[in-house]
Amino acid sequence: MANRITLRLVAVLAGLAVAGAASAEPRADIAQLKSEAFAVVDGKADRLGRLSDAIFSYSEIGFQETKTIALVTRELKAAGFAVETGVAGMPTAYVARYGSGSPVIGLMSDFDGVPGASQKPTALVHDPIVEGAPGHGEGHNTHQPALIGAALAIKAVKDRHKLPGTIVVYGGPAEELLASRGYMVNAGLFKGVDALMDVHVGSQFGVSYGLNNFGNVSVQWSFKGLQAHGARPWQGRSALDAVELMDAGINFMREHGYDPADARIQNVIPDGGRQPNVVPGEATNWYYIRAKSPELVQSILAWMRDIGKGAALSTRTEVTERILSGSWPYNGNKALAEVVDRNIQLVGMPKWSADDVAFARAVQTSMGQPLTGLATAPTPLRSDGQGSSTSDAGDVSWQMPLARLYIPTTTPGALAGHHWSAALGPATPIAHKGIAAGAKAVAATALDLMTDPALLEGIRSDFARQLAAYPTWKSFIPAEAKPPTYLNVEEMSRYRAALAPYEYDPDGKATYLQFLKVAYPPAMPQSAVGRASNAPKTTFEKSSIDWDWRK
Repeated sequence: MANRITLRLVAVLAGLAVAGAASAEPRADIAQLKSEAFAVVDGKADRLGRLSDAIFSYSEIGFQETKTIALVTRELKAAGFAVETGVAGMPTAYVARYGSGSPVIGLMSDFDGVPGASQKPTALVHDPIVEGAPGHGEGHNTHQPALIGAALAIKAVKDRHKLPGTIVVYGGPAEELLASRGYMVNAGLFKGVDALMDVHVGSQFGVSYGLNNFGNVSVQWSFKGLQAHGARPWQGRSALDAVELMDAGINFMREHGYDPADARIQNVIPDGGRQPNVVPGEATNWYYIRAKSPELVQSILAWMRDIGKGAALSTRTEVTERILSGSWPYNGNKALAEVVDRNIQLVGMPKWSADDVAFARAVQTSMGQPLTGLATAPTPLRSDGQGSSTSDAGDVSWQMPLARLYIPTTTPGALAGHHWSAALGPATPIAHKGIAAGAKAVAATALDLMTDPALLEGIRSDFARQLAAYPTWKSFIPAEAKPPTYLNVEEMSRYRAALAPYEYDPDGKATYLQFLKVAYPPAMPQSAVGRASNAPKTTFEKSSIDWDWRK
């Protein structure tokens, strides 16, 4: 009898379960999910643009992005993300999470500016906000707002439809120093991520795959000699002499050390002494090594080490080495890029206004560049060519499938990268529209991956084949190395007070351009006035020492 009752109860419960399942609202199809995500982004587009403009106004450079990270993480916390700052030993690095379980979808970008690139947005000639100060002379201010827009859209759709999975947002500081993502990888922050999307400023809207740039190492050699009076130099040993000998040796090495198409080497001397009448007892040489392959990076580094030792022997000084950071070339995944590309084509290029096009043409006229206006369609998916640029995000691309989206948040026509002329567009309505477009493409791709396990499995398989074609990844960063968070402390502190009156409040009533009292678009120039303002002087004033001392 008891068995019959039990069987009957099981049958009733099973019937209720079937009836409940039949009456439950069916899950929306992927097109509807994406439409809902796009509506979320559209609803937050003004806010995202204001966040971008605020980051632009802070003008913070590598490892000093304190106001930027406070703004960004506050926005994510308010939306319900669990945020951890100070990750991997870097105060301005963070990870934000929402949800649980698989799949785990990562969103990543950087947010630092460029030293000496201060410039008023929309100004068609060199017009710094603060003379000599840092600025966003590339447009990294647009990256985090695009991620935030995508993250909030994914979260809204995920909550509404009870989608499985975890969203992880990464903020990597100091990209211009090539200095954070390698440490984040080594700290294990990307473990368990199934696929990751990275965004970067551009004038086009598109994605590519394959090797994108060179590997790199950032390394300093510090020489220790003996300080002395400049009038009695034989009593000292000049550390600056050692730095200069090392530079000379490396310049000779360039002829024989590598094919010039395969590598780039640049340096600065951050410490070469204090004043001429003191023999410098300490001096430092700082080099970036960029090369096509990890093997070539290591080969050049080994030769440069020998040159540094030779310089120390020649000057009877001591030399020590510190690797600040390093990364393998960026290697985008094709299968993931194909999914991203479909969503970029779905979103399409922003609808530019007449003012947007007029601004772009004014910039191009001012800089003496071709009048191309603004792109009107996304770029097709393409295989990358390996250029000489570098990124600390390269190491991340060897850990999981990764695709980088270039989002249309600036105008074509800058005179150079890392330059004041590249700061004209990233805090304008063009940038705001590009941020929204990028957020939609990222959100749509994440929804594809969260609702189609077979799609994600195919991407994983493609990534395994991708890795099999290359040597096994190994970090360039020594295990005992610490992130060089001391960099830029003095540089940023020199300008913070002067920049403070120009910081934009994203919660205020005025737009950033209204706050700065600048026109959009500016009047069309009649000539290449921006290029002219960038040109060095070719004539010199009469020197105060041009007199005859014999009289």
